[in-house]
Amino acid sequence: MVAELVRGQNHPLPRTRLEILISAEVPVLVAAALGDEGGRVQEGQGIAHHGAPVLPGIEVPRAAAAEHRLSADLGELSEAVHRVTVLLALPGSAARFGATTAPRTTVTDADGTEIVRFTLAGLDAESAVVALELYRRQGGWKVRAVGQGYAEGLTALLADLGLPGAREVAEAMHEAGRLGAALAAAPPKARPSEGGPVDYTHPLRQASPPSLPPPPPPPVAGDAPGWSLEERLYNQVWGMFEDLARSTAALRSAADFAAARLDRELDEALADPRARIGGAGDAARKAARAKHDELMGRAQAAHDRDLAQLTAEAEVVEPALPPAYARWDSPVWHGHRMPTEVPQAVRLGDLHLPESASLRIPMLVRLPLERGLWVDSGATPADFTDSAERRGPALEVAVALAARLLAVHPVGEFSVEVIDPAGAGAGPLGVLTRTGALTGPPARGTAGVAQALESLTRRVDLVRMAIGGGATEALPDGFETARRLLMVNDFPQGFDDRALTRLRFLADEGPAAGVHLLLVADRADAGEYGPLFDPLWRSLTRLTPSPDDHFADPWVGHAWTFEPSLPPPGGAVLQQVLSMVAAARIKEK
Repeated sequence: MVAELVRGQNHPLPRTRLEILISAEVPVLVAAALGDEGGRVQEGQGIAHHGAPVLPGIEVPRAAAAEHRLSADLGELSEAVHRVTVLLALPGSAARFGATTAPRTTVTDADGTEIVRFTLAGLDAESAVVALELYRRQGGWKVRAVGQGYAEGLTALLADLGLPGAREVAEAMHEAGRLGAALAAAPPKARPSEGGPVDYTHPLRQASPPSLPPPPPPPVAGDAPGWSLEERLYNQVWGMFEDLARSTAALRSAADFAAARLDRELDEALADPRARIGGAGDAARKAARAKHDELMGRAQAAHDRDLAQLTAEAEVVEPALPPAYARWDSPVWHGHRMPTEVPQAVRLGDLHLPESASLRIPMLVRLPLERGLWVDSGATPADFTDSAERRGPALEVAVALAARLLAVHPVGEFSVEVIDPAGAGAGPLGVLTRTGALTGPPARGTAGVAQALESLTRRVDLVRMAIGGGATEALPDGFETARRLLMVNDFPQGFDDRALTRLRFLADEGPAAGVHLLLVADRADAGEYGPLFDPLWRSLTRLTPSPDDHFADPWVGHAWTFEPSLPPPGGAVLQQVLSMVAAARIKEK
């Protein structure tokens, strides 16, 4: 059965030899861009368009037209190609898709059996649009309905794909389209012959019933592209995150479309006086609800299929994650040894969506940290607790993060300093102080705050000057090169104006010089400073000690619920890990 996709939805491709049929009300230019695992096109030769219609595995039409047939043999693509982006553009400078009937795309196999359809509805001022995306997933291929339009035109679309010289390539494509249109309008004898016999077979006529697509291959941990297993696992986790975002977007889009269509059809039934007499109105309303339920059933079934596949993948991937990516209750911590290399990323917690609450996706961020972290101890309506009750759990989250960063860095390459002006965090900080994991005792009082910030500010200044002058070897003898994490509890207590200015400096300049911030704070406590520190809050990644839906993904903007990564209650994993860090330091000396 052919699948009718909505924007964001994906579907497995049972074959690698495909044809993509495109139907539009007006002539359009069609092209296919070959991208890497991130979808980025490295050069102009990675785009098949009217002026260069053939690439290995891809062939597009040679002129702008209202009907197109694009051929793809995914098995012939280079291993470096992970995404094929099918794009449409209107040739006129003032043209826009909103003034025409929505274009329609259909993906078939080589025998003409339809696999999916997608109508590019909802376009307005856009003159270029990404219609479909074919991408590798778990050793196979899938198709995603995208429908992302660009009012700025083809140049903006190509630039978004990461193509160098996007404007020049767009101009060449438009010029090739104009030339193709001129050739198509010429008398038959003036047209260049393309050769080959004419195929009169109807593309939808089937000689035999279509076979069912093969089941997806079993998930494998580390099946994403990458140089090392750690890198492949990182890419795989982000692929799962993206797939869940797209699948949920498809479900929500289908629900919105079905509800809007139901309302429209019910209004039409009520607006017709004849339908209100007898049983015609009841029949119309029943038919409208049946169509609504049928569409929602198909959308939910597709989402359930995606969710089942991602859940199976998560069950394979989670046990294979290295310590930097693993939960605190993972067995990998029991046999953990201090690493010899800095990991690619670190886990901050888990993310999930309401439609798939049982599926947790690890939230991984790259190392070294480009942004500081802020564990919000402020009260929120979600957990019905006040700020005082949240301060302890917030500091526990910060301690767990600091312990993880210490454990996954090589010995001597990462250290943690703590500012606790009033000593309010003595309890949760005890595991750090007892094991000797800190560089020194927590700084207390206004004088301790000033001294700690002055030392780190001088350090950042020295490193910046050395890097700027290209003379890192000129740093003073005995200069400690390890990256520093500054954990500040109960910010801004104990901070005067000078200390606040230095903290802003560390937030802005510290990461490039190896100094990173981790604040435990209630933003309301800094209200007396007015908007002075709004840039500081915006520069930090906000984390919460309890589930909170404040993260948005970069693809469709869902509000994801974040849950922090905490050790099991009553467990001794933090004590064991930090004791190992301290013992490794002593042995190193």
